[in-house]
Amino acid sequence: MQIEQQLAEIQSKVADTLKLALKKGATQAEASMSKVEGISVSSRLREVENIEFTNDGGLGISVYVGKHKGSASTADLSMEALALAVEKAVDIAKYTSEDPCTGLADAELIATEFPDLDLYHPVPLDPQKAIKTAVAAESAALDYDPRITNSDGASYNANMGMRVYGNTHG
Repeated sequence: MQIEQQLAEIQSKVADTLKLALKKGATQAEASMSKVEGISVSSRLREVENIEFTNDGGLGISVYVGKHKGSASTADLSMEALALAVEKAVDIAKYTSEDPCTGLADAELIATEFPDLDLYHPVPLDPQKAIKTAVAAESAALDYDPRITNSDGASYNANMGMRVYGNTHG
């Protein structure tokens, strides 16, 4: 799935989760959802030691029922699981002590404009390229001087992640 599609899907799920929180009795809510994909390869003595693929995600939600706060999280990003997390957070809020300082920051204090920080520089998650790069890095170190006969290895890591934050201020 393309990055734009993934981002739109996550934004939609955060918005739907916040609407559901209000529907379930929250007076305010905030949610953050993340998605990460990546590869990690390590080599030791010019041989591949480990290859790991990452495909993780999660949602954390905090709801405010008056001045009572409840939070829940889930790694299951299905709408059913998100609805359950909302339900649990609202239930938890019913049992927490009232806190006169709890709640979202005033809407006018929350950022609404975000500069482009030029942080997205995609790298294909290619296992063969990752292996070649890790082994080449370690080989360069081992070949630097004939007295170097051992190493702790080398690694190659590439990750792409996104995080969406939303709250009921809009």
